[in-house]
Amino acid sequence: MPEDGLFAEREWLWSPEPFLLTKGQRKVLNGLGHPLRRFQEASDDIYRQSATGNLPTWISEVLDVGKPIWMVEQQRAARDEMPRVIRPDLLLTDDGFAISELDSVPGGIGVLAWLSKCYAKAGFEIFGGERGMLEGFQSLLPEGGEILVSEESADYRPEMEWLAAQLGETFSVIAAEEWAGGDQKVYRFFECFDWEAIPRAKELAQRGKVTPPFKPHLEEKMWLALFWSPAMKKIWEKELRGSHLQRLKELIPYGWVVDPSDIPPHAALPRLEVGSWDEVAEFSQKLRRQVLKVSGFNELAWGSRGVIIGHDVSGDEWKSAMAHAQDSFDLQPWVLQEFADAKIIEHPYFDPETGERKMMQGRVRLCPYYFVDEAGKTSLGGCLATIVPADKKKIHGMRDGILVPCM
Repeated sequence: MPEDGLFAEREWLWSPEPFLLTKGQRKVLNGLGHPLRRFQEASDDIYRQSATGNLPTWISEVLDVGKPIWMVEQQRAARDEMPRVIRPDLLLTDDGFAISELDSVPGGIGVLAWLSKCYAKAGFEIFGGERGMLEGFQSLLPEGGEILVSEESADYRPEMEWLAAQLGETFSVIAAEEWAGGDQKVYRFFECFDWEAIPRAKELAQRGKVTPPFKPHLEEKMWLALFWSPAMKKIWEKELRGSHLQRLKELIPYGWVVDPSDIPPHAALPRLEVGSWDEVAEFSQKLRRQVLKVSGFNELAWGSRGVIIGHDVSGDEWKSAMAHAQDSFDLQPWVLQEFADAKIIEHPYFDPETGERKMMQGRVRLCPYYFVDEAGKTSLGGCLATIVPADKKKIHGMRDGILVPCM
């Protein structure tokens, strides 16, 4: 490990080998960057058209909930600026992949860069190459720049400092709270909801030269639910090429925005086949194979903190969570998503006490990192596998989980 570590006060299990991708999985991952980029561009275009009244205004209104006025105005002004790192969280299921989230301010870049380098030197053929993550990140800021890490994101500061050291003197990591301005390009490694802790956040947003841009609507999980909205079916068909639309339908689990507005008595929530969210709250454990999530712009919207798995909690907990989601709609929308059951796989790891090689039966989440260079070309830097014991339903970095690159 680097002397200063990679994650602050975080541990994981080490494995003697990377996670092996099949030929079919490699093909999917290699071809996924451009469709996801187009999905983000389409989402931004839909938001803009809604904000100007050329599409139904409810779309931009629900995406603007909870944001300060200045940030809403800023994201509408930043027309051509888009996130340049795209990281889907892909659950490996019996049917392929399922996207649980699409992150444009992802952690793990430095960790995967180090792991790729480490395992490549051990003789493994790493997916994305030994330097794929380093070269991908450098393509965002070819002449270097400042990486701003907030206190909220401080756990990830060691990996970004290691990354900057690998890229040379033109890169530096500074506390976002201490950013003093200047002409250097900036990589924003903090979520938009954290803006009040950053004294010069407004100045940073308005000066440009920052990636990802201050577009909080693109940091909402809500887009994965809006993708399935019957009211937006024709909009998506117009915005996305047929092959891209079909690919996304195969990957995105069905979802809903938890909007407590009254549903007409002759209507029903699609696929749930009930006339209110209160009825969803009454679902039996068998019926509630859904995941309730904070959409975004909230400290609970990352790291699996604002996630409730319906069939993994009691009936009373589910009712309380559904009631809270409805009550929060005007301040912080929530989304509901069909639960994607990750398949059971086996992978070796080293026992942290004895060093003995053991096998884990677990579930895996794959995180490919796509980088968009200044010319708009999308490239794959690498893919991180997070493997957790099979009894875990939430898959994220944890002490008894394995982190490895893919090969």
